[in-house]
This record gives sequence, C-alpha cells and structure tokens, in this order.
Amino acid sequence: QVQLVESGGGLVQPGGSLRLSCAASGSIASINIMGWYRQAPGKERERVAVISSGGITTYADSVKGRFTISRANAMNTVYLQMNGLKPEDTAVYYCNARRIGLRGTTYDHWGQGTQVTVSS
Repeated sequence: QVQLVESGGGLVQPGGSLRLSCAASGSIASINIMGWYRQAPGKERERVAVISSGGITTYADSVKGRFTISRANAMNTVYLQMNGLKPEDTAVYYCNARRIGLRGTTYDHWGQGTQVTVSS
C-alpha cells in the first residue's frame, strides 16, 4: 500500500507563507498523480493542486498565482508552497496519491491531513 504523511501546517497571518510537505512511502512506483486537497468546515473537499508523474501541474482558480506544487524526482515527496495566504485558505490540507489502473479505474490514497489556519 501507499502511506502519505503531511507536515508543515500551522497558524499564519494573512499575507504570510507556508510550505506543506507530503512524504510518500510504500508502493509508489505506480502512482500517476499526486496532489493537495483541502476541506474547510461546512464546505466540500476541493482540489487545490495536482502534479502528474510527467511533471504537469494544475491549480484551482482560487490559488493560481499564489500556490506552487512541486515534487522530488522520485515522487517520494510532494510540496505545496503557499504564498499570499488569505483567511479563506483556512482548511485541513490533505495529500493525495492516485493510481490509474486498467480500464481507467482510479485508486486513491490519502494522508491524515494538516491544519492550515490563516488569521490575525
């Protein structure tokens, strides 16, 4: 199986920056896409940013230009650099690893989440 452990969350003032890290272990060779999702109280979980094994990145419109997703060469670590943080960025951030198997079936693995709070 795949294990994901997030770190780097915390309390930051509006306009500040944080870098989240996701350490992946286990059967990661077959993972096609890794990304970050977030969920705030009373809201649906939303995709923040994803990166494919080929290095292609995609961002939610709400974070475009402020957040950057990157990875180590071996895909064993994925980062989310968050700049210009806003109170509406407050959420639990989850690391996701996805394998796309035969017939298009997807297999998702999730970390435990790390809390990001943006407040004065």
